[in-house]
Amino acid sequence: MLLESLFLLLPVAAVSGWVAGRRGKQEIELAPKTTISPIYLKGLNYLLNEQPDKAIDVFIQLLEVDTETIETHLALGSLFRRRGEVDRAIRIHQNLIARPNLTKEQRSDALFELGQDYLRAGLLDRAESLFSDLISHNPHTEIALNHLIDIYQQERDWEKAIETARRLEVKTGNKQFARIAHYYCELAEQAERSGDKVRAQKLIKKALTTNRASVRASLLEGKLAMQSGNDKAAIKAWLRIEQQDKAYLAEAIPLLVECYQRLGRNEELSEYLEQLMSDKQADSTIVILSKQIQKENGENAAATYLTETLKAKPSVQLLDRLVELNIKQVSDTESDKLQVIKDVTWKLLSNSHIYQCNICGFSSRQLYWQCPGCRSWESLKPIHGLEGE
Repeated sequence: MLLESLFLLLPVAAVSGWVAGRRGKQEIELAPKTTISPIYLKGLNYLLNEQPDKAIDVFIQLLEVDTETIETHLALGSLFRRRGEVDRAIRIHQNLIARPNLTKEQRSDALFELGQDYLRAGLLDRAESLFSDLISHNPHTEIALNHLIDIYQQERDWEKAIETARRLEVKTGNKQFARIAHYYCELAEQAERSGDKVRAQKLIKKALTTNRASVRASLLEGKLAMQSGNDKAAIKAWLRIEQQDKAYLAEAIPLLVECYQRLGRNEELSEYLEQLMSDKQADSTIVILSKQIQKENGENAAATYLTETLKAKPSVQLLDRLVELNIKQVSDTESDKLQVIKDVTWKLLSNSHIYQCNICGFSSRQLYWQCPGCRSWESLKPIHGLEGE
């Protein structure tokens, strides 16, 4: 009803603007009787017969494009876009741009709206062309650059995304180093998949030069080094994560353990793990620590460590690991009982999410560097709690 009322008022607003213009040139006088347009009555009839699509078409025709109605057209097109009726929005804005009496600013506004229509419709090539032209048109420059970055991200054109993000830095003064580093990492992963490890390494260095706190770049650097048999370089890269963002350290711990053990640096590994034990760690890291304790000091020592940890940090994941340790040490009858608990904890863990976006709330068992929900970079963090980390 609200939308229908709006359309009923649009022609009235157009007529009111025309009357106000005439009154500015002559003395106020009694207005003559206004003949209701047959087109208006036709549109009204469509509304009464519950044919809103045809009514909208009629009311659009009724609104003559002039300096008094341009804003109305822009608002109407924007309304259609927000309602998901992108085809109607495109038609309104295209019709508006075709008018010869628009000022430069009005034409720029109409092009900007049309670009957003194309973007919403998934017509990325058309949207890219319009926003590229609008970069030099204030006040649309900043938003146009952001839309272009969004387009290049969807197209996975990371080179253009880097170039555009740097232009945005110059325009706004706001540093874009975090997401630019991710673009370099995306390019590095592409190079690694194609077998060009030399290029991948160069791109990772660019990512770290752009953003020294890039956990993703450190993880990639370590994995490339490990694949090349350079475990020392891999360890160096992964140890850096503790200073960059401890929240992601659990991603590197299993790989660190593997490299330390291959190098025969078990004592150094134990010292590092003891250091981690004195700090609050993710549950998956604590599980790895318990395995190392089991290897060095036996199952009882590992079970004692987990029991003490569980008292301070209740966790399904740690309970699952503790039950696993105890199943082998009890009688068959007790083992069957513990297995029931193990089955329950396993089901809870297999259905639980590990990461959650701190912006939109999207959750997943897998780490995404760009949130699939809101497209933000590095916003997924480990979930803490009984079933999280």
